[in-house]
Parts: sequence; structure tokens; C-alpha cells
Amino acid sequence: MIDAYLQWKPFFEIVPWVADDCFEASLLHGQRFPRQWSDGEFMSLFLQPNVFGFVARQTNAFFSRPIGGFVLARETAGEAEILSIAVSTKFGRSGLGWRLMQAALREASQRGGEVVFLEVEAANEAAVGLYRKLNFQTVAERPAYYSNPDGTKSAALVMKRDLR
Repeated sequence: MIDAYLQWKPFFEIVPWVADDCFEASLLHGQRFPRQWSDGEFMSLFLQPNVFGFVARQTNAFFSRPIGGFVLARETAGEAEILSIAVSTKFGRSGLGWRLMQAALREASQRGGEVVFLEVEAANEAAVGLYRKLNFQTVAERPAYYSNPDGTKSAALVMKRDLR
């Protein structure tokens, strides 16, 4: 019995984002980014008709079903954009980012998206690596785009993937 407890692993299902996810997404966003988006900012995006998202909801939690990650995107006139994606530090490199991105790419395609864009901090090697594995290509760089807590600036990569 104790061995089963020590080897316990969380399991997640990828489910469509609902309005109630905005608060948890805001907390997770604050864990992963220097400027936390408020739950109101997430809600104002989510309420737009062309915005969609997914959360990784833990299915084997004892008392609640917390989210381990999320992705929020929009599709307009054949172009989709990943607005934000985050995975809890507890579950980094667990495949949740991959699964969330796959769900967003499928939905973008089903909504008529032919191409997807995203921006990522150039120094975020884990995220850049994930996007490259998902066949995103760097199409531009924005120098000194992100403001860091220490006052420095870092570059953003604009990446693109064809969905056709």
C-alpha cells in the first residue's frame, strides 16, 4: 500500500476551457510569467467569440480537480494565435504542454485556421524546443520585447506553423 502511495502520479484530461477556469488560470499564469494576467483579463478574452482554450484538469486528485496547465488561443480569418500557455512548475516536462498545444492546434484547424502564430521569450529553451517539435518555425525576432523583473529586456521570437 505504501509503495502505491509513493509512486502516485497525477493524471490529467484535456478539456475545453470554461469561464470558471479563469481564476485558476490567472494563478498559474502568475507562477510562470513576470506579469500575471488577472482573472478579469482572462475572462474578457474568453468571452470573445473567436477565443477558445483548454485546461489540463487533474482527474485523480483527492479533494479537488486542479488544473495543471492551460492554453488560450483565437482564430480569425484563417489565422490562429496562441495567446498564452502555461504548465505548472510541478508538472513541467510531463507532456502537458504538448497535449495542450495539440488540442489547440486541432481546434484552430477545425475553426478554419490555416496558420498559427505565437510569441515566446527567446531564452525560454523548454518552450522554444516544444514549439520546434510541433513544427513551428521562427519567422521574426523582436529585440528587447519582454520586460524582466530585474529591469532588463529580452527578445521575443515570433513563430509560425502551417495547419494545412
